[in-house]
Amino acid sequence: MAADGQGLFPLETTQFSTNLELKLQQMGSKLRGKIREGFHVGKMASPVNQVGAIQSKAPAGRYAPKNRTDSDFTRRWVFPTDREIDQLIDSFDELKTIVDPKSAYVDNAAQAAGRDWDDAIIVAATSTTSKIGQDAAALTDEDFASTFKVSVDFGGTGTGLTVAKLIETKRILRHYHNDLDTDPATIVIGSTQEADLLKQAQVTNADYNGDRPTLVDGKVVRFMGFDIVVMERLPVIATNVRGCIAFVKSGLYLGLWKDTTNRVSIRNDLSSEPYDLYTSYSFGATRTQLGKVIQVACADTAGADITP
Repeated sequence: MAADGQGLFPLETTQFSTNLELKLQQMGSKLRGKIREGFHVGKMASPVNQVGAIQSKAPAGRYAPKNRTDSDFTRRWVFPTDREIDQLIDSFDELKTIVDPKSAYVDNAAQAAGRDWDDAIIVAATSTTSKIGQDAAALTDEDFASTFKVSVDFGGTGTGLTVAKLIETKRILRHYHNDLDTDPATIVIGSTQEADLLKQAQVTNADYNGDRPTLVDGKVVRFMGFDIVVMERLPVIATNVRGCIAFVKSGLYLGLWKDTTNRVSIRNDLSSEPYDLYTSYSFGATRTQLGKVIQVACADTAGADITP
């Protein structure tokens, strides 16, 4: 290195990038396209009315009064949750940087909104307080019983995601008469469960899959009729146990009172008159019917998602 005053040393500069890159995080929603959704108004909404199965009866006799058959009706409910993100950019601070952060702020807010939707969907899948009833005055909670769960010890004590658990999950869906040909099934797993699958020859070997590839660029995207979604926001339901969920598309519902809306304005009432990047949305989620969603417990020590 040249001494002070020699060569161009006094003119050496430091250059900074004008690029802004979002830190590692789940980028938006991974589940919204896998379930049903609709738009609503009001303090609560019923996304579906359901009618139970009926059974025929033998005639009471020639010319006898007819035997009446009554159907059992159920109404499901979803409730809105309002969310907002308010980000300010000081106009004086902006003069002191070569970086324009506004587009990155908006993008960051959009990713957070998508994670909110997924979190609501995951909670609703196995909620013990899913609401059913005729109207607001007659609501009851619907429990999520063990009947709809695959134990972490299924097929062996404290096991991860195995082919045996996938077979059992599919059996339960079939048992409850889900038509997997017309109502596609999805299973949501974490990175540990993906690693579990990649270690099993039944998953990765074409000899077990009729020469149909299960791996795409090293990822298991579909197996045994399940679309596979990998995400890290699934809950830890017990010590070192992840609660994965499998469902048919009609089994979960996202209600939107307001889709993501972004507004950029200037706050004239605040010093420096900063830019105000305001994001808002309103939504709710529910499962639509017991038997359409299955919880699959898997051994997992990875812990919670790094993304807030």
